[in-house]
This record gives sequence, C-alpha cells and structure tokens, in this order.
Amino acid sequence: APDMYRMYGDAWSVDRRNQRMITLNIPSPEGKEILLQMVKWADVLVESSKGGTWEKWGLTDEVLWRRTPRWSSCMISRFSATGATRTTCARRRSTPSARRSRATRTSTAFRQPAQRDEAFHRRLHDRSHGAWATLAAVIRARETGEGESIDCCQFEALVRLQGATLSDGINHGIQPMRIGNEDLVGACAGAQKCKDGYCQVAVGGAGPVRKLVEFFGFADDPDFQPLGTYPSVTRKPGCKSLDEPLPDRAAKFRAALDSWCEKHTVEEVNRIFGQMGVAVSPHMTYEMMLNDPHYQAREVFVDCYDEITQKTVKQVNMIPRFKKHPGKIVRGGAKYDADTQDVLEEFGYSEKEIELLYEKGVLRKGE
Repeated sequence: APDMYRMYGDAWSVDRRNQRMITLNIPSPEGKEILLQMVKWADVLVESSKGGTWEKWGLTDEVLWRRTPRWSSCMISRFSATGATRTTCARRRSTPSARRSRATRTSTAFRQPAQRDEAFHRRLHDRSHGAWATLAAVIRARETGEGESIDCCQFEALVRLQGATLSDGINHGIQPMRIGNEDLVGACAGAQKCKDGYCQVAVGGAGPVRKLVEFFGFADDPDFQPLGTYPSVTRKPGCKSLDEPLPDRAAKFRAALDSWCEKHTVEEVNRIFGQMGVAVSPHMTYEMMLNDPHYQAREVFVDCYDEITQKTVKQVNMIPRFKKHPGKIVRGGAKYDADTQDVLEEFGYSEKEIELLYEKGVLRKGE
C-alpha cells in the first residue's frame, strides 16, 4: 500500500524534498545485506515501523552495531516499543493527544465536548525531539566512535510540552479546567473579536501589561496595584466550572479588552497594540500570508517543481537559515524507486545484479 502521507498531495513534495527514494524488501536475505552495506556508509537510520518489527527481522541495534559501531538509530513512534504499549496501545489504535491529558482542557467550558489537536502540529514535536537527539548522537559518535539507539515517541514529546500545568497536576493534584481560548495568566481570550475579524492577543510581560492597564484607565484602580502585575484569571484549585466569576481585576480587564477590540478594526488593534509592545497579530488567511510584506521580505514561500504531479508547487522555504552555507531545495518529494538504480550502483551492484533483484522482489519498480 502507498505511504499514507502521500495522500496529502503537495505536502509530500514539501516534507520529503531533497530526499532520495529507493524500494527495498528489507526482511529478504538480499535486502538485509543491502541495508547492512548502507549502515556502514550512514551516520543514522531513522525508522517509524511498529515496535518489534526490526527485532523480528533479526536486525537489532546490536546486529547493526557489529557492522558499524559508530552508527546510530532513531525510532519515531506513537508510544514506543517498550512499556505497556505491547499489551495495550499496540493492540488498538490509541491517540497520543488524548493520552497526554491536554484534550481535557480544550473545550470552552466544563462538561462541554473536548476538542482534538491539529494532527500535523502534534507530529512535528516528536520529530523535532528526534532530530535534536539524533544530532547529539552523531556528534558523540564522531567524538567517541560509539553509536546510540534513540527511542522517541509522540506521546512523551507531547507530555513534555505542558510545562506548569503538568507540574501542578502530577505534584499537587490540580487538574486544569477546560479553558478553550482562555489565557490563565493574561486575562484575555487570545482570539479577540474585532469589527472586521479577529486578532490574536497575548497579554504578557510587565511592561505591556502596565501599558494596557493604563490604556484602559485602571492605573489608579486598587485592584491593579502594583502596576504591571498580571490580571490573572486563575481560579481556585478544584474549580470545575467556568461559570464561577472571574477575580475582580481579571473581570474588569477582560471586559475592557473585549469591548475595545470589538469597536476597532483588525488593522487598528494590530497597529495600536503593536506600538505598545503587546504581542498581537491578525488571524491570517493563507492569502494574507502570501501578500504580507514580512513574509515576502523573508522569502518564506518559494516555488519548486514536483516530479510526481509534474507541476510547480509553492512551499515553505528552507528553515532555519544558514548564513555561510544556505540550504537549497533540489527537488520535491520523489516517486517510489526514483533513485534505486543509482543508489545500488553507488554501492557496487552491477546493472545485471540490480535487474535480478527486481525479478526476485527485493527491489520493486515505482508506479
């Protein structure tokens, strides 16, 4: 079956750009040998198969290390190959987002349905953790000649992101209420309704908070003394309803912010708050992103020819940016088998040997 991610069309062209593609039946005797040759050449093998698959094939870390001691592996998975996953999550389709507790906080009020996270957002975190861990392993291997085996699973990466709410929960038994758009620190909805759309507002930092308090006329209000402290909306531990009244200063601040934003346009809110140093941004559509001067000045989007669709695909430029050795998009995500012939020739296989491997099913022609 095709890789599921190829269903997302142009996204494949972006996420697999600059990669070489080969087809290889790894469990076959010939496939194992080809892989073991590649391991001698490579620094890292990143894989995302079901836990236990490589052991079943007889390709454990120890087997691969015997070929190349400095080689490292990174397994990206939802729940890892160890722990209770073998008897619980591995037997059913379980979602990391729900298992790491954040879904209990995403509805707009207690007892209302929780909302799921955006899928691509979730998947980015485990890959980022895996990338940095892999880089550390490669640097260490080059210093010592000893490789590493990295186990990076999505649910743990998502658990790690929760910061203070997680600490309060596991240390003090405080389960955060469902907050929707509420900001527990800055007493704002985050997504502020304006006359002609929405702005994202983050009320943080002593300086911006002080300016907003003065801007809304609360400078002499006893509830806002000393100036510059956060108008927090945090309720008492154990509160199970957002119907409980906000603390006095939070309620005043929230009402003033909502009322003012609703009377002004997105452009006005963005400009005036921006001048005060308040973190603010319009809710941008993709069309707005394409036409935004900052996006254009940064050359955030570039065009790339896609071999699969045979058309030009607009995509995010190379990030982060390297000053001395800037990255370059060579091509978009390639078809299956696009580089099999070239790669195997580089590893010493003759044209006749490659053709025989195709006939035996070790390699497979792309569609």
